Amino acid sequence: MSKTKGFVALEDGTVFEGISFGAEGVNSGEVVFNTSMTGYQEILTDPSYAGQIITMTYPLIGNYGTNPDDVESRGVFARGFIVREYCNYPSNYRSTMSLGEYLKKHNLPGVSDIDTRELTRKLRVTGAMRGVIAAGDYTKEELVKMAKNSPSLVGQDLVSTVTCEAAYEFEEYCPWMEGKPEIKYNVAVYDYGVKKNILRALCSIGCKVKVYPAKTPATVILADNPDGIFLSNGPGDPEAVSYAVESIRELIGKKPIMGICLGHQLIALALGGKTYKLKFGHRGANHPVRDEQTQKVEITSQNHGFCVDMTALPADDTDITHLNLNDNTAEGITHKKFPVFSVQHHPEAAAGPHDALYLFKRFTDMMDANKG
Repeated sequence: MSKTKGFVALEDGTVFEGISFGAEGVNSGEVVFNTSMTGYQEILTDPSYAGQIITMTYPLIGNYGTNPDDVESRGVFARGFIVREYCNYPSNYRSTMSLGEYLKKHNLPGVSDIDTRELTRKLRVTGAMRGVIAAGDYTKEELVKMAKNSPSLVGQDLVSTVTCEAAYEFEEYCPWMEGKPEIKYNVAVYDYGVKKNILRALCSIGCKVKVYPAKTPATVILADNPDGIFLSNGPGDPEAVSYAVESIRELIGKKPIMGICLGHQLIALALGGKTYKLKFGHRGANHPVRDEQTQKVEITSQNHGFCVDMTALPADDTDITHLNLNDNTAEGITHKKFPVFSVQHHPEAAAGPHDALYLFKRFTDMMDANKG
């Protein structure tokens, strides 16, 4: 294992020193933490982490290696990876490459032997901070200066950096589904940073899926006449993605729409609501959410730093359908007049529990009703 020094420097002047296990170099970003025990490869390849340096709170990371099947996008979009203890010798029959090798392949700095408990407590108290992750010959003073001069996520349009360049059709299926379902629906997916398992879940419930770049005009989507429109997850500040809000506003009431994560926030903005930045966000695979329609509690996978302001939603047109039981923030909304609903969490999981998979069935029910 490399003994190259690794550093994590925060904008408040705090510096953690550890050992590099990824690529050498330096990256800046917003330092956040994720409480998942597994799923680090899916986390690294989730485009929603664009612009962020990820701290894993679970102490041992890398023990099952990496493989080509667990990637959620075309690459790694995170800016860095921080762990307490890194396992350089993975033991798993699916593993084809160690996590350190994987980070080097994607030119991503990784630092281990950091007190991740202390770092996480600092982020919980102070809030997510700008920071720098570095591996190599750097002074602590220059790293802190770089952290202070790095851009904030607020106001950044990161969607344009992760979306696809051209529309494409997608056909893969969730591994726990047997056989191919009968194709019943044509679904247009706006790619704001979509995860592959979202697309697989749609295919697995009988959807023919076509994925469109984030800046695709609403007129193009309507000209293709889909049965439903899906708004994906994605990174950054939703209020900075004004072109998406305008397109969604044009589509509401014309086709059934389902949104998750960033798609949920963009729907709220299109309906006249507001969003705000959470202190340290929700990132992990164990967040309790209550479905207000059934009063059932589901354990969910989450990754977001912004949230819908419940008090700013138009009460005549919208209902809160889901509530986060950790902090009582909005986790889902539905329109009272038009076939539109959204959730903040990730029903497709990958990685995480499958408690919220029923929401995809709710989408097909909505498309069936609209056809009728």
